[in-house]
Amino acid sequence: MYENLLRPLLFRLNPETTHELSLSALQTASKLGLANPLRQTLPASPSSVMGLEFPNPVGLAAGLDKNGDCIDGLAALGFGFLEIGTVTPRAQPGNAKPRLFRLPQAGAIINRMGFNNAGVEHLIARVRQTRYRGILGINIGKNLTTPVEWALDDYRAGLNAVYPYAHYVTLNVSSPNTPGLRSLQFGAQLDALLSGLMQERERLIGEYGRRVPLALKVAPDIDSDEIKALAGALVRHGVDAVIATNTTAARAGVEGLAHAEEAGGLSGRPLFSLSTEVVARLADALQGRLPIIACGGIFSGADAMAKLEAGASLIQVYTGFIYRGPALLAEIGRALATP
Repeated sequence: MYENLLRPLLFRLNPETTHELSLSALQTASKLGLANPLRQTLPASPSSVMGLEFPNPVGLAAGLDKNGDCIDGLAALGFGFLEIGTVTPRAQPGNAKPRLFRLPQAGAIINRMGFNNAGVEHLIARVRQTRYRGILGINIGKNLTTPVEWALDDYRAGLNAVYPYAHYVTLNVSSPNTPGLRSLQFGAQLDALLSGLMQERERLIGEYGRRVPLALKVAPDIDSDEIKALAGALVRHGVDAVIATNTTAARAGVEGLAHAEEAGGLSGRPLFSLSTEVVARLADALQGRLPIIACGGIFSGADAMAKLEAGASLIQVYTGFIYRGPALLAEIGRALATP
């Protein structure tokens, strides 16, 4: 119903308007409980990752519900886990509109949202109100006005704020839409960031009596040597997982299409092969020392299976979900539950 009826109607609207209306509708439907027509349960396919027990490996990627406004609505669709954010310490409007573009011929989206969000306190208030008791990841980033040299201050503030409410926390250092952010993936800057946050996590463990895993989300636009160096840093600092990948700055697969030259990160089908290659190279470099969560271009059960075969333990969807709706989750659930 979604792909044949609802999506054509929704795609007539401005992408951000569609996004807001869809989240509002999902959250409203969740209030119907068992009568929610969108409610579905995916086949059980439990897995233990980062010391957490996931009922199934199908997660929602960060970016769709930046403020935690639709946790219950999304949970009703059968996800094994949800990741909300990216949230920054202070509210910020993000980049100027228009900043979100559909490329339907390629099953793709380009965005340059720029970490638009209502701030971490708003997100925490929403998490406190939710009925959802499943695994919740919270994705944190730095404010645009915070210099990259001071990024640790923002990530530390975000970690402190969300720590009591998250099952795991993701450090987003790979969005292409915040100037200088991707430099935090490499070398001395990455070492300084991870060292500072691991020290802060140790303090928080003592304060709250619980150890919250930390994951790092990386870009697909990294070469083999950078992947090896990144893997070494993740292991050295005791990071609990890596999410591969964020959107790409490349335009392979969308050349000549309307909006293809818009600035921002490209997601969707054209990202699948590049993202999967990064997963495979990370798996080779890590040799099982920490798990990989795969994200990028998943539009089918076969796509999800390919990510697991490349070395991932869990998968996340976003753009495929925009194009295919809840049916995508059901298809992936069936594929991954089949012996």
